[in-house]
Formats: sequence, structure tokens, C-alpha cells
Amino acid sequence: MISEKTKRPAAIRIVLPFVFRHWLEQPLRASVVTAGFLGATAADLFMPVYSGHLVDALTSGAADPAARHAAMLAFVAIVALGALSVMLRFVGIQSIVPFTLKTMSDIGQQAFMRVQRFSTDWHANSFAGSTVRKITRGMWALDLLNDTILMALLPSVVVLIGSMILLGLHWPQLGAVIAIGAVIYVAMTMAFQVRYVAPAARVSNAWDTKVGGTLADALTCNAVVKSFGAEAREDIRLDGVIGRWRRRVRRTWFRYNHTGVAQLVVLLCFRASVIGGAILLWAAGRATPGDVTYVLTSYYIIHAYLRDVGMHINNLQRSVNDMEELVQIHGEPLGIVDADDARPIDIAGGRIVFDDVTFHYGGHRRPLYDGLSVDIDAGERVGLVGRSGSGKTTFVKLVQRLYDVSGGRILIDGQDIAQATQQSLRSQIAIVQQEPILFHRTLSENIAYGRPGASMEAIEQAARLANAHDFIMRLPKGYGTLVGERGVKLSGGERQRVALARAFLADAPVLILDEATSSLDSESEALIQQAMERLMKGRTSIVIAHRLSTVRSMDRILVFDRGEIVEQGTHEALTSRPGGIYRSLFERQATEFGQVAAAE
Repeated sequence: MISEKTKRPAAIRIVLPFVFRHWLEQPLRASVVTAGFLGATAADLFMPVYSGHLVDALTSGAADPAARHAAMLAFVAIVALGALSVMLRFVGIQSIVPFTLKTMSDIGQQAFMRVQRFSTDWHANSFAGSTVRKITRGMWALDLLNDTILMALLPSVVVLIGSMILLGLHWPQLGAVIAIGAVIYVAMTMAFQVRYVAPAARVSNAWDTKVGGTLADALTCNAVVKSFGAEAREDIRLDGVIGRWRRRVRRTWFRYNHTGVAQLVVLLCFRASVIGGAILLWAAGRATPGDVTYVLTSYYIIHAYLRDVGMHINNLQRSVNDMEELVQIHGEPLGIVDADDARPIDIAGGRIVFDDVTFHYGGHRRPLYDGLSVDIDAGERVGLVGRSGSGKTTFVKLVQRLYDVSGGRILIDGQDIAQATQQSLRSQIAIVQQEPILFHRTLSENIAYGRPGASMEAIEQAARLANAHDFIMRLPKGYGTLVGERGVKLSGGERQRVALARAFLADAPVLILDEATSSLDSESEALIQQAMERLMKGRTSIVIAHRLSTVRSMDRILVFDRGEIVEQGTHEALTSRPGGIYRSLFERQATEFGQVAAAE
């Protein structure tokens, strides 16, 4: 994976256009920042001119009135230019703070918005920790990039070009020396950065992201780690990843150091050429002491900027590398997108129709569904049964439009869900998952997630209907209790009842229950079964069942096998069918349950 990343186009070609587009969203602030720093640099550029005039005036002698006048004018000009430089730089610094913060906020929020809307497959194949690291690292890299370009590189370019022109007007040879030296220095620095440092930095960033993903993976699954006493094993795993990260980062840092030494060598040669040229001009009588002062002062300003140019180009490349993965998030396709003319869907009864639906997962040649048609009446309670991989979960994911069908249509109340906005569709479908996920927020916030702004009375009523109110009130802070990451502070049955309460409060016309009673104790299962019965009343309900006792009371049971509905009917009708898949599954579970009961 990492070797493939090194084959991509140079990051700078991807990142800089992205950043400039965001600059254009704040044209006034961008203009003020640029004008402030460039104006301050222009004031600095003329300092050497008046320094030379001052030296010439001083060498003329204090007795000469014209010399004293010239010295005073030079002094006033130097002070005025210094004051102007300070004021303009202050304007630039004051303006760049809100400018950069707004840009950082925008790209962070936009990245989060995109990640939220990426497909289910994208999230299944990505580490949450790595994604967070990409976004936060990219945001802070933008701060360095803005400072580098606006406060450093642009002023440096102005100084180099301005000094070359001003010196070239007096002594073309010195102007040529500065031009050639600056071009060699900048070209060498950029070549080193792009071809020598950047590939190593890209790889080290990839391993930095991998470290974040490894940490998040272990911490998220800490309960599993503890249950197997595997702390030391996870330490070793992280140590291996960090060891490879350390080797990649060390190589990158050494390359930065090598580049810095090469820059110092070029600057030394440049200094010798400029100072030597000034001495030759003085020896030939073509330059006064003031002229030499002007040349030397200009050189030291140029030297300072050139020396910093190397550091700034290093910082630019580093920030570009750090932003690359964030920019790639902005370039990722969303997966499932609303149609251009999509409209909010209005679900009243909740009749669901699969009309000749064909669907296959990306990368699979054979479709899972091939011409699947099924009609679920409004208010009907339907159970989905079948072996693992038979297509039950895919069925409900297609109803939610977490995937798009390859052919055919899915209609709800006669409306094609592909032509509806995703938000309006999913807001009218309540789902209780097999492993309910809760936010690390209060219980009241989790219950009200499907209906923001719900009153406390409505939240408590939903909890009572879900048989959750009693256990919530036994907690120290009641509905204000924080449940921990993914709800780890609650038992499985408690999480399930909170998820049911959330579905009650959402009051959606379509309900999906994904085996909400699996892996629970008998008492919790009974409480949840009661809540489920209440919740399904008056709603189109689809229940995925592994425990067939969950669907015995369903109006209809659909039996899936390899993407086809091979049997359907009531529990009684299906159990009376000789050789049927449902009867086989039911008899096996009944036998297993009897063995367990006997053992107990």
C-alpha cells in the first residue's frame, strides 16, 4: 500500500491548488494579508539604498552642509521605512490569524462532512483513528503552509527580484551574480525537496497514519484485549509498527539535514561571489564606500532571506506532505449520492416493493440478487430468515439505500428511493441493530438522537415503552449518565433497550430490527421482546432473525438462500412444509435449545 503511494503525482501539485481555492473564498482577507507582508518587504528592500547614502554623506565630512543635510534625509528615510515596515507587518500578522483559522475550520468541517457521507464500504475498510489523524494533521499543516507562503516565501521572492533589479541598474554584473546565485539556490532546494525529501516524507506520513490506526484499533477493542490478557501482545504489535515508523521518520529527518548542509555550501559560494564583486568594483574606482555599504547591506538582507528560503521550502514541502491525505479525502467519491432532482420522500403507510432488483457488491462478478421481487404491505410485520450470507442484511441495507441497486427499483409508498434525498429516507426508517452503537453522551441525548429537541417527558415515555426507564433511574445521574464510548458502560441488554427507546421516540413509519434479542439473558430478552411488540404496532416492520423464536408471531416470514427468497409464509405454514429450509432451521434450534435446557 505504501509503495503505491510513492507513485502518485507530486503532492505539491495536488495540495497547492486545493489551498488556493480556499484562499479565494476569503478574497478581502487574502488581499490584506498579502499587501501587508509585501508592503513591509518593499520597505525593507529600500533600506540598503539609504544606508549607502548615509555612509557617503558621512565620508564627505561633517563640515559640509550638504553632507549633513543628506545624512539627515537618509536617517529620516531609514526610520520612516522601518516604521512603515513595522506597521504593514502588523497589519499582515493581525489579518493572517482570522484568515488561517477560517480556512482551517472550513477544510476540517468539509472533510468531516465528506467522511460522514462516504459509503458503508469505505468506513468498513478504514480505521477511524487513521481518518481522524489525517484530518487533524492536515488542518495544522495548513497553518504552517499559510505562514510559509504568505509571511515568508512571497516576501523572499520580492526581496530577491527587487535586489536584483536595484543592483543591476547600478552594476549589471552584480545583478547577474545575484540572479544566477538565487536561481541556483532555489532550484537546488526545490529539487532536493521534491525528489529527495518528499518521497521519504510521504512514506513516513503513511506510517504515522498507521500508528494512529493501530492505537485506535487496540483502544476501541480494549475489552477484548483485557478478556484475553493480551496487553503485552498489543504492546509488541504497536512496538513493531512504531519501530517501522521510527526508521521512516529518521530517514526523512536525515534527508532534511543533508539538504540544509547543501544549502549552506551554495550560500557560502554566493557570499564570496557578491562580496568579491563589490571589492573589485571599489578597487576599479567604480564604487564609493557608500556603494559598497549598499551592496553589502543588500547582500546580508538577501542572504538572510535566501537562508530562510531553504527553511521555508522545507516547511512548505513538509506541510504539503502533511496535507496530502486530507486533500485526498476531499477528492474521494462519496459513493452514494442524491440524484440531481432528488426530492424529500413522504412515507405514510410504508409499503415496500422490490421491483425486479439486481444487486452485486463491487468486485463480485456474480450478483447477490438477480431479479428479486417482493411486496411488503403497509403495516405488515415481516421476518427475514436464512443462513449467513444469504442476503438478509443486504436487503435492509438496500431499503435504507446504503447501497444502490444494479438494476430494478425499490419503491416505498410508490416512490422510487433512488429519486429521494437520503436524509429524508433514513429519517423515516428506524433501525435497532444487533450490536447497538451509542454515543459517548448522556442517555437522554442518545435516546433523542432520532428526534432532536424532544422534551424530557417524551424521552422518558419512550424509555418506559422500551422497558428502559427503571434501569436508567437506578443510575447515579439517571438520564444525565454518560454511557462511555460506544455505550461500554451499559450491559448488552441495557444498550439494546436504549436503542429501542431511540426507535420509539423517532416514531418512524418503517422499522428495521436486526436480531435485537441475540446474545442476551432470558430476562433481558423477555423485556426486549415486550418492547419490540409495542414498537411494531402500526408500523411496517422488517425483522432479521437468527433466533427463530423472534419471528414466530410475524405476519410473514421470508426465507433467503443465496440471494433468493426460496420460501415465504407464516411460522405455522413453514414448519409444516416437509424438507423446507425454515423447518430444518427451526428443528435444529429446537433441538439445541432442548439440549441446553437439559444441561441446565
